[in-house]
Amino acid sequence: MSSIFLFLTVVQAIVAAALVGVVLMQRSEGGGLGIGGGGNPGGALGARGAADFLTRATKWLAVTFVALSIALAAVAVDATGGTDISTTIDRDVPAADPLSTGGAAGAAPAPVEPTGEEDPLAAE
Repeated sequence: MSSIFLFLTVVQAIVAAALVGVVLMQRSEGGGLGIGGGGNPGGALGARGAADFLTRATKWLAVTFVALSIALAAVAVDATGGTDISTTIDRDVPAADPLSTGGAAGAAPAPVEPTGEEDPLAAE
């Protein structure tokens, strides 16, 4: 199961990098790469053709990314076996006293010996 998960993760990373690259190549106005070829602007090598290609590539890369995300989530749930989670709490274990110094449970903490110095924060 982990080899399929690893394979899908690598494919997901490649698709994500391609998606970022394709989105960054597009102009914010929707004009595509902004490279205008003379002659036939509606052809495959013109600005319009590049914009159409980038728009279609973005759509299919996004669909692939979402599908891989769902597949990775399904594989992860299968690998972890989601039914192994226990919802009960074992109440038989005594709670540790956070103030104890490692002595027996329920023992009082050791008293603090005065050092002979005055406390500068004490009220006068």
